[in-house]
Amino acid sequence: MTILIAIGTGALAGWIASMIMGTKGGLIRNIILGIIGGFVGGYVFDLLGISIAGYLGTVITAVAGSCLVVFVANLLFK
Repeated sequence: MTILIAIGTGALAGWIASMIMGTKGGLIRNIILGIIGGFVGGYVFDLLGISIAGYLGTVITAVAGSCLVVFVANLLFK
């Protein structure tokens, strides 16, 4: 069940990040982007001492991390 929640959260976060950053991609790309973004966002927020509790906090962290991943990828591959 936890894996399904992580995939659903990743898909949601990846989709929101793609809307914010103006990129296009399919469901699988959004899921991968959201899951990686969750790790990156969690790491960066931890470094900055930011903690947002609950499911909404998890989505916000994943979206922020996903936007950061998209930004860096655009810099590297543009």
